Amino acid sequence: MASESKGTVLVALGANLAIAVAKLVGGLISGSSAMLAEAAHSVADTMNQIFLLRGLKASARSADAAHPFGYGKVRFFWSLLAAVAIFVGGAVFSFYEGFRTILGEGGEEGGLLIAYAVLFVSFLAEGTSWLRAVKQLRGEARERGRTFRQHLSLSTDPTVKTVFAEDTAAVTGLVLAAAGIALHQATGEHYWDGVAAVLIGVLLTVVAFTLGKANGDLLIGEAARPELVVGAYDTIAAKPGVDRVVELLTMALGPDDVLLAVRVDLRNDLLAGTVEELSTQIERELVERWPEVTQVFLDATRSVGSTADRTAAYVEGLRRGLPAGAVQQPVPR
Repeated sequence: MASESKGTVLVALGANLAIAVAKLVGGLISGSSAMLAEAAHSVADTMNQIFLLRGLKASARSADAAHPFGYGKVRFFWSLLAAVAIFVGGAVFSFYEGFRTILGEGGEEGGLLIAYAVLFVSFLAEGTSWLRAVKQLRGEARERGRTFRQHLSLSTDPTVKTVFAEDTAAVTGLVLAAAGIALHQATGEHYWDGVAAVLIGVLLTVVAFTLGKANGDLLIGEAARPELVVGAYDTIAAKPGVDRVVELLTMALGPDDVLLAVRVDLRNDLLAGTVEELSTQIERELVERWPEVTQVFLDATRSVGSTADRTAAYVEGLRRGLPAGAVQQPVPR
């Protein structure tokens, strides 16, 4: 997945770099605030691709004594910086250019054919990058038995999600810029060009805060995908010798790394050797069924009714939200 994500980012980087230069030239010639806003947008996107590539490279490092759980969360960090860059480098400048034009301090001067040509070429380039991101996301969704929308919401790979969000915003922004220039040309009022720039700023603000929240949650310690949590709970609870699953905690350590910690109440008549064998069997089955589970911690403890009840209620809530057949049922004991 990492190599495919890298390819998606490289395609986006090349497209955004070329587009940023073209938009800047077109914006300076035409004087269009919407076009200059789009140029700032593409510059921010170009920097974002560099951030994402940095995250991909850094996250590939192996775990060491200083970072025993690896460097997977580095991708969440750099993707969070990318979200900040979208707001600071794109949205703020778009608002500035838009309100400056609305207040009568700017406006198009000419060269509208160049502006339209740049927008058209940009649309083709951004569309190509967008299609690459969609293709990867659809393939990943198909592998996991999800719809495209479900995978976009549940995936912990911030790289391709960021590229998809950026490119979606870019294509939409190009449409807004074209509409603003066309309305200005039709009415003679540069007000519409400014409105388009402001709308591009609003669009980028929404994208930035959406990506920022998603990556912030992952950095703080978001749980694993629901079907994994439900399946792991069912697998452990079905094992002979397990009276009850007291608590099950998961955390995404990276796009392909999950930590799972579970406290179980075992039968009182189990011998020490049997407990060790059961623990090894549970860990092996979890890892075989869900390869992304790279860290498993099992703790045999006495049942705490309130905690076990909350865990069972939490898992049942996740189960109700899953489509039928999303969780492979374990063999009953």
